[in-house]
Amino acid sequence: MGLLTYLIITGLFGLFIGALGRLALPGPDPMSLWMTMLIGIVATWLSGLVVWFVTGHSSGAGIPIAAAFATLIVYLVRRSRGGSLEDPGVPPASRRR
Repeated sequence: MGLLTYLIITGLFGLFIGALGRLALPGPDPMSLWMTMLIGIVATWLSGLVVWFVTGHSSGAGIPIAAAFATLIVYLVRRSRGGSLEDPGVPPASRRR
């Protein structure tokens, strides 16, 4: 498998996991497609690390654990914007100074 194919598959899987994380929380999330993809990739990587530390095996974390990590990251993004569990808060670009 070539590098370009690997990057495309990683991006699509990250988009899928990021979308699951966004769907798990109620309310709209003002995020771009790229941010959703990045959240999914980071969540998959973190969940793989946690599973490796806990079990000692190099097997993948699986979709449910990665989606749980993505949900946690989306929630942390909401909290950083001043939102709550159901309120997405204000995106950084539209805040007034």
